[in-house]
Amino acid sequence: MRSVKEVLESKNIVIFGASQDPMKPGSMLIATLQHNGFKGRIAGINPRGGQFQGVPFYRTIEEVPFDVDLVSMIIPPAAVPEALRACARKGVKGVVISSEGFSESGDTGRAIQEEIRTILRGAGMRGFGPNTLGLVNTETGLTTSYFANRHMLTPGSVGFAAQSGIFVGALLMHMSAFPVYRISKGLGLGNKVDVDESDALEYLAGDAQTRIIGLYLEDIRDGSRFLEAARKAVRQKPVILLKGGRSAAGGAATASHTASLAVNDGVLDGALRQAGVLRARKIDELLATIMGFQWAPLPRGNRIALVTFSGAQAVMSIDRASDEGLALARFRPETLERLSAVISTAPKRQNPVDTYPDMNVHGFEKTALTSLEALFDDDGVDGIFFISFAAYGPEPLRQLAQLIKEKANKPVFVSLLGDPGQEAACRSYLMEQQIPIFDYPETGIEVFARMWQYARNLKRK
Repeated sequence: MRSVKEVLESKNIVIFGASQDPMKPGSMLIATLQHNGFKGRIAGINPRGGQFQGVPFYRTIEEVPFDVDLVSMIIPPAAVPEALRACARKGVKGVVISSEGFSESGDTGRAIQEEIRTILRGAGMRGFGPNTLGLVNTETGLTTSYFANRHMLTPGSVGFAAQSGIFVGALLMHMSAFPVYRISKGLGLGNKVDVDESDALEYLAGDAQTRIIGLYLEDIRDGSRFLEAARKAVRQKPVILLKGGRSAAGGAATASHTASLAVNDGVLDGALRQAGVLRARKIDELLATIMGFQWAPLPRGNRIALVTFSGAQAVMSIDRASDEGLALARFRPETLERLSAVISTAPKRQNPVDTYPDMNVHGFEKTALTSLEALFDDDGVDGIFFISFAAYGPEPLRQLAQLIKEKANKPVFVSLLGDPGQEAACRSYLMEQQIPIFDYPETGIEVFARMWQYARNLKRK
């Protein structure tokens, strides 16, 4: 069998289902490739011939006048087997089948999918799908997703594989709108007629562009192989899994979606933890965890400190930290002495550090910077959570961001609450400065806990 790497590095692509209608998926894919920087050769397959935006159409793949690396199939299910046989004769390396209507649709579709599997194995071709938008390689501009835009093909460092069709396209489009989440490679697995989650994980683990691996799965085909691939992958980079079908109702829905067989979630959760895979249960948890790994160093321990204007947010954060197995740091005497320069009352210098009302006396910048610098120098503090009020826009945050960028030797997570317009402006500024910023501090606590879990796993390897 060809390797997944060979397919992702394809130098050319042929599209079955190419059309001269600009609103059809085949022509949309041609336009996407042209507009987003793919430098390889492109051809279409259409029994009538023709062309679209200068890309020629051929009646059969045998007529294509160059060796073909990758084929995208956007054709009815019944037409796929014969098209695959033609691809095999041409020596194609990999095929993405975007059409729906296979094993998820009943006996007829299931029989076609099994025929596809047999053809792929006999020819040594790799197959993605059916029922997927397929592949993205931001290094080369290669994609089989006709929904891809410029941001989605802007190089990043998050490798993402998903057992879904439109979802991977929509999620990657959302992620790529923010530089912190931009992808390196995207692999849509769909019904997993050939390439599955283990193949994807092994590929992303060895991909130099990928620093963080994200997965969306609804089932796992070969549990032993996947867990072994995961154990190897997490030695090199974090692996974050978002799994659908955790509940009985969700598991039933996965069967109609991609013909998946759900597994017992409690058993899976324990196995994933042993393998070192980090579990996210919602999309926002997945994205928050990616941000933490992108912009903060790994924690050295589980002792956290909070600098806050809000007692209530501190209390809720401490509760969440306790749930996650984190501990409140005990400050050194010299740290308490340094905090006394801006915090007049002794109890407010304890952990959590309460900056109100002293901030009214010394000002936001002096109070924040003095507090953070003292905590940076305290080896008993492994992570810092800065909780403040969004009221005056980004300007008061500039010195804070500069200090964190220059001197932070441990994770520093920021949370701001206030006027929604001010929150948005502050969040945008801090993201530009690559400072982890979360809507609520409890989210930061959860991210820190996952990063600490990963750091401990590395120490055990």
